Formats: sequence, structure tokens, C-alpha cells
Amino acid sequence: MRAFVFPGQGAQTIGMGKALADAYPAAKAVFDEVDDALGQDLSGLIWGGDIEELTLTANAQPALMATSMAVMRALEAEGVSVADASFVAGHSLGEYSALAAAGALSVADAARLLRARGTAMQQAVPVGIGAMAAVLGLDLDAVKDVAREAAQGDVCEAANDNDPAQVVVSGHKAAVERAVDIAKAKGAKRALLLPVSAPFHCSLMQPAADAMAQALSDVTLNAPKTPVVANVVAEAVTDPVQIRTLLVQQVTGAVRWRESVMYMAAQGVTDVYEIGAGKALSGMIKRISRDLTAKAVSGPEEVVAVADSIKN
Repeated sequence: MRAFVFPGQGAQTIGMGKALADAYPAAKAVFDEVDDALGQDLSGLIWGGDIEELTLTANAQPALMATSMAVMRALEAEGVSVADASFVAGHSLGEYSALAAAGALSVADAARLLRARGTAMQQAVPVGIGAMAAVLGLDLDAVKDVAREAAQGDVCEAANDNDPAQVVVSGHKAAVERAVDIAKAKGAKRALLLPVSAPFHCSLMQPAADAMAQALSDVTLNAPKTPVVANVVAEAVTDPVQIRTLLVQQVTGAVRWRESVMYMAAQGVTDVYEIGAGKALSGMIKRISRDLTAKAVSGPEEVVAVADSIKN
């Protein structure tokens, strides 16, 4: 059994998806569709713009989805579809890519939702008020203890359970800075602030969750062709009503990536393909389970190689 997984913020690079768009008309059409949906030359920014502008949350989120969907369209041109996967899953914004790949969301709606999501997340907390930090070498329970001790009346919560040795905390900047010091004192190998513009996946994001509830109420959601393993419950979902609810909860809820990967492995998945920019998820997956193989698929050569391996 195999799964297709889709990366989240941080994987963006200038030039991502360009070789695919040049090689596959169906991949180029994805970028055109996203540009039209947003009324913006986002593809021009992705392929030849400034990395700081691309990294802005409102740009990075639809850009990464577009790149992932371009890879999916290229795979489809080579004879591989989402039906060849038993599950799809995405890390944070990657869940929207997974839903688009599974036919639950149109590419245009996914782009508009991610633009709204990115904007709402940025506006929820003024720059400089919040922060996020990665803690390496402590497990989830230990990091939850760190966050509780660091809070001291502020918000400090475990936001991303990425793999057995990497958990991200999010909240008020002062509390997150306290968490870095406490984690080091408790034996973390490393604890460091992340270069992000807002404290994602914690209760400070409630205004953004409210905005997404409104945005999602106007969008058609279909049952996915392949079950989607949702971040906030770490299990497969197929009901559009439940998916809509979970997408709202995802804004403030933790990304339970480690558990999501373990769930897929427990269902019999052995091969995982990371669809889109970067290789961050592949690294996490290998640290989560030695029984899983993980391959990143981003360029034309990888598309052809993976399509050949899946079809044969």
C-alpha cells in the first residue's frame, strides 16, 4: 500500500515547479488556474520573484499547493492517479493540497482558501507578539510539560508533533522564549526559535479559525476519492461535513503528523511519496518508522521514475 503526502510552509523555493510546467502542459495549467483564481501573477513570483515575498504566508500557502498539484497533474499524465494511493495526507496547509489531489476541493477553491487562510493567520496576531520554536530531542509529552511550565499566564502550546524527536511549540513570544530555555535545561538536544511571521496552530489563531469557518462555508467540498488523514485527528476522514469542521479546527489545533504517519503505517502503508516542493516530510517519515520508504517527487525525472515504479 502507498500514500501520497503534501508538504507545508517552509518548503518554498524560487523556481519550484518551473521544470514541470515546461515539461507538462497539465502542470502549467495548474499555475495558470491559480493565477486566475487569485487575480495575481503568482507563478511569476514563484519562478522569478523575491524569496522574501514568496515566503509571506499569503503567497507561500497557495504557491506550495500549486506546486504540489502540478506534480500530481504530471503524474496523471504519466498514468498515475490519486486512486493509486490508499491514503493522502498533508502537513498543515498541505492538507488543502491533499484534498485538491483527492478531488474534494477544486484547485481554484484551494488557492482562494489558502490565500484567505494565510492572510487571516497573519492578521490574527500582530508581528512580534507571537513566535514558534522547534524542540529537538524531547518527545511530545515532555514538550507539553515544557510548554505548560513556560506559559506563566501566556499562551504556549505544542503545535506540531513532527516526528519522535521534533516537536514545535507556538504562542506568545515571551512564553516561547521561556520554553526554549526550559527545554534546554530538561535535556533537549536543540531548541531554537523559527523564522515564522505568526504563531501558527495555537489558540492565538482563533480569529483566523473564525475567518476560515466563514470562507469554508461558501465552498463546495466533495467526498475525497482517496481517504484523507486529517491533521487534528490523525485518522482517515471522507465525510465532507467532517472535513469542513476539521479544516477550521486545524487553524488552532496541533498538527499530529507523527501520529498520522503511524496511523497510515498501521493500516498497511509501506511506501510514501512526498508530492511537491522539498524533502522535509520524507525525512520526518523515515524518523517516524523504519518500516516505511519515503520518496520526494518534485521534478520531471522523479515523476517519470515514480510513475514507472508504481505502474510496474
